[in-house]
Amino acid sequence: MTPQEQTSHWIAQDLAHCWHPFNPQSIWGQESEILMIEQGEGVWLTDSLGRKYIDGNSSIWVNIHGHSHPRLIDAMKAQLDKIAHSSFLGFGHGLASELAARLVSYFPENTLTRVFFSDDGSTALESALKLAFQSSIQTPGKERRRRFIAFSNCYHGDTMGAASLGGVGTFFEKFRGFGMEVSHVRSMDDLRALDEETCAQTCGIVIEPIIQGVNRMTPWPEGMLRELRDWCDSRGILLIFDEVMTGFGRTGHLFACMKEGIIPDFLCCAKGLTGGYTPMAAVLTTETVYNAFLGAPTEGKTFYYGHSFTAHPIGCAAAMASLDIFEQERTLEQLPPKIRLIDELSQQLLHTNPFISAVRATGMILGIDLCRENGSPFTPEERAGEKACVAMRPHGLLTRPVVHDTVVLMPPLCITEDELRLAFNALDAGIRDAFTSC
Repeated sequence: MTPQEQTSHWIAQDLAHCWHPFNPQSIWGQESEILMIEQGEGVWLTDSLGRKYIDGNSSIWVNIHGHSHPRLIDAMKAQLDKIAHSSFLGFGHGLASELAARLVSYFPENTLTRVFFSDDGSTALESALKLAFQSSIQTPGKERRRRFIAFSNCYHGDTMGAASLGGVGTFFEKFRGFGMEVSHVRSMDDLRALDEETCAQTCGIVIEPIIQGVNRMTPWPEGMLRELRDWCDSRGILLIFDEVMTGFGRTGHLFACMKEGIIPDFLCCAKGLTGGYTPMAAVLTTETVYNAFLGAPTEGKTFYYGHSFTAHPIGCAAAMASLDIFEQERTLEQLPPKIRLIDELSQQLLHTNPFISAVRATGMILGIDLCRENGSPFTPEERAGEKACVAMRPHGLLTRPVVHDTVVLMPPLCITEDELRLAFNALDAGIRDAFTSC
């Protein structure tokens, strides 16, 4: 088959059999071409017709060091030569031991000391919620603590427990009433205004530290994490940081919470844990939480939760290699000039492109709000973000919106300054192409 024939064949099979997440299937493939991504190298993706694009959203926020990084590939291949997978239910393996020790080593001694592995961001949050819930009801004096607090417009995953925290109606309204009991607040002022009975029944509060992702990439006020930590400590409430998006350099720090030096009771990570090369997640927690599960088997304190691919050896190998790359390639030290360039170029975009109403940059994360040329907002039905992203493709950039009118740029950390300029040129041109005739 020619590349065009092969691509057409794959698209036909996709339309006949595949079901894509977060996409209206009734219009899938009708309003824009279905791209078949075939290869990747560095920040570049190549489709089945040979066209190249900058990976502007890190393949849904997971890729850290770029595609086809030789160290990551070699580590995974070397592990395959030994064993692909073995159960972590009743057995262990050296890579999981080393990875757990390495993850906790990034935090002060005697803070986060234990690691519970799972599969992805949703299951990391699910694990943290269940650990917080069960540890509370197994701790004398905390038996009534069976609720959670989350923030408005939050997104913490799609499994039922994690989804019950969700603050975005589009994703979660149909599932209200299932999962955890949750109170939503918008700010620290709302949190302080909660009645004492609600606080007394709350076992944990969940937040994406420094910046809230699906909520238009909106940063939190500086110093908020310290206030939140103090508030939780004064009420005996466990603090859960969702670092699924923000972890592994996205904010300029290995973990976002390090920006303000705040240590949670649970830290959930996934996406970039393996450099984005294979699914894997981890929850870091404290010895105090761990001790709440200790006791004779007859006491029923065991945490009966886990997954078939918990501590997957190939994932552990990739994660160790990714952390090696951070150190050996000095990844974090290379970020400040790129972060400054993103700030500079995003401000230029704001002031020169009439279809942009706001930009919000935090580290290597950028949210861009779209508007009509007269400044009025688009309606959700117009799906402005989708149209803009499709229009960026001919200019060599692939990315996706969050909500209907906010476009995200979150490239792999290895992107060069020249590649960043190319990405911003594509953002500018694609947005203009999408709306100039509106």
